[in-house]
Amino acid sequence: MHSFAIRKQTTTTEYDAQVTLMDQGVVIVLGGGQTHIGAIVWAEPRKSLRNQGGMSATSSVINRLGHLDEFPLRKNAEMLAIALNQPVVVTGGVHIDGLSAEGIEAVLNDCREFFEEMLATIIKEKKFDIVQE
Repeated sequence: MHSFAIRKQTTTTEYDAQVTLMDQGVVIVLGGGQTHIGAIVWAEPRKSLRNQGGMSATSSVINRLGHLDEFPLRKNAEMLAIALNQPVVVTGGVHIDGLSAEGIEAVLNDCREFFEEMLATIIKEKKFDIVQE
């Protein structure tokens, strides 16, 4: 296994992640704002049911009661699983008091960008069999 930390400062908050690369799979612990465990997402890559020859992902989510952390974590875990052709587990949470609808949208965008940066770093750190689209 190989682990590394990555951080992103945005206008909304600071995000931190601990990424562990295993022989088969990636585990990410992510936090932003008031860090906590709000959800656990398991994303598994698979052949697409709609796009012949393409890839998709199936995911399972465990949400902590009253938490909405699935929204910034699920699609990003699926994106990593597809891009890396590896199972991905993401856990953690982002909490910032008093966000408006625009603030929530900013958090979702920040997380998407952060996961894209993680993907680039993961590709540099370990050579998985990357799926070509």
